[in-house]
Amino acid sequence: MGNEVAPPGVNINVPHSARIYDYWLGGKDNFAVDRAVGEAMIKAIPGMRYMAGENRKFVHRVARDLVAEQGIKQFLDIGTGIPTRPNLHEIAQRVDRSARVVYVDNDPIVLVHARALMISTPAGRSEYVSADLRDPQSILDEPTLKDTLAFDEPIGLTLIAILMLLADAEDPWAMVEALRDRMPSGSCLAITHPTADFAPDEVNQAVSAATSAGMTLVARSHDAVRRFFGDWELLEPGLVPVSSWRPDSAVDNPEAAYYWAGVARKP
Repeated sequence: MGNEVAPPGVNINVPHSARIYDYWLGGKDNFAVDRAVGEAMIKAIPGMRYMAGENRKFVHRVARDLVAEQGIKQFLDIGTGIPTRPNLHEIAQRVDRSARVVYVDNDPIVLVHARALMISTPAGRSEYVSADLRDPQSILDEPTLKDTLAFDEPIGLTLIAILMLLADAEDPWAMVEALRDRMPSGSCLAITHPTADFAPDEVNQAVSAATSAGMTLVARSHDAVRRFFGDWELLEPGLVPVSSWRPDSAVDNPEAAYYWAGVARKP
């Protein structure tokens, strides 16, 4: 670890979810501490890399369907992580070249790569904001966000594998409610969240590996994840294992990826 060089503000002695995820997806923006936790979690859950990939595929299907079916042309993606192509705006802009996306993350290493998130079609727009989900108001008040998204048109709000980083005591449900309240009618909320519902022993081991390294990682039940959507109406097929949310091809075992996933629409 002695020869690892990090961008300003990045602590290479503390693991970070965005960099662990990057490691699972085969990226290079991770450090020894991230790889150690990433490997410990893979030891607990051998299918972890597959699950990370299934999460990415879900994002792509959501972006495509919300633009094509719901007519949503703007997105707020909180907990973006290190850019992995194709990014959400690239998928959305394939369907509608005027689509606009604001990405939000609080990891300095994501900020280093944010320029890669800015490359938009001339007709659309893609921006990056450094902010924290723990302070929803700071996100909603961000000038770049107000300048990019129109709050009188539906917005696609995506919270992909991010709510797991918040302990119950922090009340992440209230944070999501604050965001939902500001979304216009017709907006959609997409969430993926790890769960111990399918394989409790494996998941609890992985959570232990993360928490013993100083991370917060919470697996939640179907009911706990359902609460994040409030009174919004779940789109078909509901809150389901991530692989079985509108898959492009048949899925042998939907419960092989230990994530709940769903999309709900604001009345």
